Amino acid sequence: MTQLDVFDVLQCRLQDPMTGFSVGSFGAIAEFHRRPDEPAEIDGLTAVTDRGAIRVEPDRPARALAYETLSGRPGRWSHGVVVCLPAEKARCHKRAVITELGPDRGAIRPSDRDGLLFDMGLAADNVDFCVRTDDPSLIQVLRDETGRSVLDQSSPAMAAILDANPHRVAIGRLGRAEVYQPIGRDVTPEGPHTHVLPRLLASGRTHSANVPVPEGWMPCVAMYPPSPIATPLGEPKPWDGAAAEDFNELLDAWGDPDVVAEKARLMAAVSGNASPQCYEPAPSRSTRAATRIALRQLQHRRPLPAGLDAWLARFDHAPVDDADED
Repeated sequence: MTQLDVFDVLQCRLQDPMTGFSVGSFGAIAEFHRRPDEPAEIDGLTAVTDRGAIRVEPDRPARALAYETLSGRPGRWSHGVVVCLPAEKARCHKRAVITELGPDRGAIRPSDRDGLLFDMGLAADNVDFCVRTDDPSLIQVLRDETGRSVLDQSSPAMAAILDANPHRVAIGRLGRAEVYQPIGRDVTPEGPHTHVLPRLLASGRTHSANVPVPEGWMPCVAMYPPSPIATPLGEPKPWDGAAAEDFNELLDAWGDPDVVAEKARLMAAVSGNASPQCYEPAPSRSTRAATRIALRQLQHRRPLPAGLDAWLARFDHAPVDDADED
């Protein structure tokens, strides 16, 4: 695969109900997921269900980055693909206060294009995080609060949004994600949903420190292919070799070459019955994480490699700092 294939891959993956997508920043994100039995209208790089929608808009400078990250839960890891633009092209309006933007003429469904769009004013670099509504009461509250931050604890705006459940719309430079179903309160809902997390927003980052976005680039769209060990809700499932091989192809094409090489080196050493005590540790944080992820992946395969416990005892015993695990 080459960088010019990125949007072909996204178009293909939109057909797969087990693949999720998101548009957003670190602490303000809209996710699109659907059930295998859920009706969906899919046209090119647009997918719509009754609960949400996503539209990707191709831009030639985009590049895809595939990654795996350690989980704080033993034996687990996460993976994904972020599609990035150069920072100067990815940067959005970064409004820091509630701002009325008028009718949402860019809405994915024609029936939503008369709804009023309000930027929530979360001041994220790479996404304009908005709500869309035709509710007169909510419109009045948001207009009254225009010019104030929705995160101001003295403002009634956030409580009004939670009560009214307007559509949430995350708009980036490579497209938008829209969430129609009600806002989750205590539990993240299955299907399309949003997260607004002030503590993470306060970091000013566009992505988790565990996602290897290069300097000078920003993530605009993310894709989450099926996990080989977990359901979309994070529940354990039997090892899925096809899902593992599928993501390895993306990692080979779009991953950090040093990470890919370290995983191959580790797998070869274990399968060759090398001693873990003689294995030269990987030199960087990212490649050391790759060592641990490779060992965790071997834990789920059958038959288990001989001596795997000794490898795990040497290389995968330390706690994982998952403070910003997504």
